[in-house]
Amino acid sequence: MKKKLLSRCIRGFPTGIAIGYILTILKSLQMGNGAYFPCTPELIQVVGSEINAVLLQTLVTGFIGAGFAGCSVIWDIERWGIALQTGVFFLAISSIVLPAAYFMLWMEHSLAGFLAYYGSFTLFFVVICVVQLAIARHNIKKMNASLRKAGNSENKS
Repeated sequence: MKKKLLSRCIRGFPTGIAIGYILTILKSLQMGNGAYFPCTPELIQVVGSEINAVLLQTLVTGFIGAGFAGCSVIWDIERWGIALQTGVFFLAISSIVLPAAYFMLWMEHSLAGFLAYYGSFTLFFVVICVVQLAIARHNIKKMNASLRKAGNSENKS
């Protein structure tokens, strides 16, 4: 399990950086004036320069990716039910993302800012869970249909 955890964390680090970079592009497109915003102006101000902010954000998004990937071992604990796995996974990734978002100034430092960020994070998590559940159900239906078809073919022989 430790080997699997370490391997996933190592693979998750560059994935986190890539996702973080994509999110900066999407945020820049959302701002609408054609400029690229690699990180929040507040972070640039706190760390003293844009390059320092970008380097710090790159490291943090890499660690977030490593954390998400590492937490995926939770899904391999077969003795836990899906509800427990989902709850523990949500708590684990929340404990990674929310402090990082606070530290990186991705959220307003107020109760309202925290609740808005946490609400968005939770909504995003729920949407992903619903989509994953729909995909799993679709795949199960396809497998069952394939098994029925194979069973019917054997009965005819």
